[in-house]
Amino acid sequence: MSKLFTTLHNLIILSSTLSYLIIPSHCSNSNNTTCRSYCGNITIDYPFALQYGCGHPGFRDLLFCINNVLMFHITSGSYRVLQIDYAYQAIILHEPHMSTCETLVLGTKGNGFSVEPWRAPYMSPTADNVFMLISCSPRSPLFQGFPEKHLPCRNVSGMGCEEYYGCPAWNMMGHKRLGFGSGPPECCAVSYEAIKGINLSKLECEGYSSAYSVAPLKVDGPGDWAYGIRVRYSVQGSDEFCGACEATGGSCGYGSDGLRQVCMCGDFNSTSNCDSEVALLSSGARPMRLKMFTGFLTYMLAWMIASWI
Repeated sequence: MSKLFTTLHNLIILSSTLSYLIIPSHCSNSNNTTCRSYCGNITIDYPFALQYGCGHPGFRDLLFCINNVLMFHITSGSYRVLQIDYAYQAIILHEPHMSTCETLVLGTKGNGFSVEPWRAPYMSPTADNVFMLISCSPRSPLFQGFPEKHLPCRNVSGMGCEEYYGCPAWNMMGHKRLGFGSGPPECCAVSYEAIKGINLSKLECEGYSSAYSVAPLKVDGPGDWAYGIRVRYSVQGSDEFCGACEATGGSCGYGSDGLRQVCMCGDFNSTSNCDSEVALLSSGARPMRLKMFTGFLTYMLAWMIASWI
């Protein structure tokens, strides 16, 4: 009887081990929240992330949470994140040295906005975002060929310098609306696409303001404009990889090279999704389990035979 009990006990152990080693381990839905996080009251989700290896590789090393304040860092400087609109795929930024309707900040202190060339396909200020460049030098690249060539200054989405001149901030300037015959204007409104980067030093401008449209809402003049930089982001294409990854319970991320997308599936990473046979094989998890099982099975069989003798 004792031998039979021992054999049954051994078979139970073998069955439990077999179920662990042979049955592929799938990601639970809880893994999908591995990379999701918060900073203050802002949710950080794909394609953004705070942890290295999470999110889309095109957005790596971009967001930082400092004392519950979410910061956005690119080559032109650091900006506070006011909002991330995942439905519209837009992020709203604030820059402390940006002029508004109440205050002009001069002295080339502002960051402006320009991204690294490799990031350019992933993010750019929206088409309805106007940049108003203030007190630019006649030598500025904006005015090369002036007055023979047409100035790049123009309204963007109904917002421009003519309206901006009506702000209280200009009262202290005692500005003069200069025309073509007397030099460049004190304010030149441009779209980001027109000059592909807002760099105050290169443009030889003393300051800038930025505002974006809040259509379909109607606002009464520049005092009600939404001041800030609205940046549209895109992961390029339909991003089927991440969709398949999350559908199988994984979290979207990237490899140690900072370029290759991976699907994080708990105890292994996949180059496709958590249900893929290729994922298990490429991770090395299943071959290791099979080797463990082979050795354990040999030992258990020898043990059971010995117990019957």
